[in-house]
Amino acid sequence: MPADAPAGGPLALVVASANPDKVREIAAILGDAVELSPRPAEVPEVVEDGDTLEANARLKAVAIAEATGRPAVADDTGFFVDALDGAPGILAARYAGEDVTYEDNVAKVLRELDRVGATDAASRRARFETVALVHFPDGTEVVAVGTVRGTITDEPRGAGRFGYDPIFVPDDGDGRTFAEMDAGEKHAVSHRGRAFRTLSDALAGRTGDRV
Repeated sequence: MPADAPAGGPLALVVASANPDKVREIAAILGDAVELSPRPAEVPEVVEDGDTLEANARLKAVAIAEATGRPAVADDTGFFVDALDGAPGILAARYAGEDVTYEDNVAKVLRELDRVGATDAASRRARFETVALVHFPDGTEVVAVGTVRGTITDEPRGAGRFGYDPIFVPDDGDGRTFAEMDAGEKHAVSHRGRAFRTLSDALAGRTGDRV
């Protein structure tokens, strides 16, 4: 048992993601429910070649758990646009290519919607889906899913958040994009917020003595 995970204390998890924006969101959503440690710098990036969000989350969590000998938490998120036959889907982070910016991906979605003639709100429907997964060294897992539907705007709005947030207005919001909301407002209705709250509930009762 690691020294930072006393028996009966919060469940200690190593975060598989190296994306600082995503790690901040996970930490904010889970709060004190768990004790998070960053992915060790010496652990290389995991190749996400699974064909589902769950498969990619599992690849990352298993790799970190095996490298550290500790429970690891990972997630994978997809952005599914109805008018684009579900694209970018599980390739959301690299829709415009490898090593691209958030802005590059957003611009490509907007270009593709223009190309197919999706000009009204009814034709610009989309959903975010997140799979959050904890893999324990003994091979057991806890998996949770969070989904939110909404509409894609004509142009980016708002300076906050990341990814496709500036062009996504959730149905359960008040007409603002995720990027126009503060962190708490976004987490209350977002796919990642829903997935990790469900994960936290599923992990309730598991304490540091499992680590």
